[in-house]
Amino acid sequence: MRTTSIFLIAAATIGLATAASAQSYDSWPVLQNPFPSTGGGGFMIDGYDPVVADGRCRTNFSAIDPNGTVYRNRVVFDAVPTEGGILCTNGRWQALDGSAAGTTPFQVFIKDGVVRRLP
Repeated sequence: MRTTSIFLIAAATIGLATAASAQSYDSWPVLQNPFPSTGGGGFMIDGYDPVVADGRCRTNFSAIDPNGTVYRNRVVFDAVPTEGGILCTNGRWQALDGSAAGTTPFQVFIKDGVVRRLP
């Protein structure tokens, strides 16, 4: 019984790993501005228009809180060639006034001029 359980757990884990690696970035939704922040709190992100150069994806953007206050920021991602496009991943953002900085789980995929976002 124990061997069977270990086998089923291993098979399920391999199946999940295979499903994740078989993901198609072309199936991600097209990025629409504005969109909800991955950080939550009711913030909306606007003006996201990533450009790829020198192995990085970069864009300035605005984070708008629910009261309408606008915070100006920039983000830099690693640009990883994949599936005939560029995956922008490992994002690092910074407030333009230097008051805050952090990382983001957000990712975008750029191919043939179309920018898609992580679902």
